[in-house]
Amino acid sequence: MGLFDKIKKGLQKTGDAVTRSLDNVFAGFVSIDDELLEELEEALILADVGAVAAAKIVADVEKRAQRQNITTALELRYVLKDTLLETMLDNEPLDVSGKPAVILVIGVNGVGKTTSIGKLAARYVAEGKKVMLSAADTFRAAAADQLEIWATRAGADIVRHGEGADPAAVVFDSISAAKARGSDVIIIDTAGRLHNKANLMNELNKIDRVITRELPNASRETLLVLDATTGQNAVHQAEEFNKVAALTGIVLTKLDGTAKGGIVVAISAGLGVPVKLVGVGEGIDDLVDFDRSAFLEAILPPLEGGIS
Repeated sequence: MGLFDKIKKGLQKTGDAVTRSLDNVFAGFVSIDDELLEELEEALILADVGAVAAAKIVADVEKRAQRQNITTALELRYVLKDTLLETMLDNEPLDVSGKPAVILVIGVNGVGKTTSIGKLAARYVAEGKKVMLSAADTFRAAAADQLEIWATRAGADIVRHGEGADPAAVVFDSISAAKARGSDVIIIDTAGRLHNKANLMNELNKIDRVITRELPNASRETLLVLDATTGQNAVHQAEEFNKVAALTGIVLTKLDGTAKGGIVVAISAGLGVPVKLVGVGEGIDDLVDFDRSAFLEAILPPLEGGIS
């Protein structure tokens, strides 16, 4: 199955629900008026786009329609799709050009962080890369245990310390081991805590200093893992983490489990950080590069007998 088809299949639940909601709006009107625009905004909010983003998108849709002299509800569907395409940040694959490349993964407990790391490790191992996992979540012993299971499953190396160890020390030892073993990619797990931003900032700063000192020229990614099924709470988490970490991308898990796929738009448009990976299934290869075109094809597929 190709990447495009995998995304569309994984987004079936989201696509069916959002498509029905939007198509019901367009089908209920012939011409464009204030009532249509209000219902469109409401449909976007119910799809988890968020009130602020939905209002801006509808305002942009209205302006674009006026510029293009579009007057029918059916044509407005095409305008919405074009507007969403421009609203969402462009697709950006992970940068693993350096050797070793560093991927720092953060996020609260329960969002699928460790599973995402394991799937990402399996991807790079399958590509022939040597992967080192760093169990820098020393807050819970179970976190390192779970990561070790994934390391074995994926065929990756792992460095771990005991519960309560200094996360930065784990990262230092991981980098040293990666250098010695010729690893291509280091993926660092971190503690899933958000209740104390000062501690989180201090921990991330220490890890960052170690990486900068030991691997000054490494390509770097800082990924925030979010659970798509939590809706606007995911947006709030993203806003909070973005205050204390220089995020380069979002990993959105469980996208196949929500009927409110507008959360992708809310995060991409509102946060200014690209969604780089999405979880679209339980399989080890079901963490895929996000493709905004495939996403929009899922929620606004081409109409029969007409262009998309």
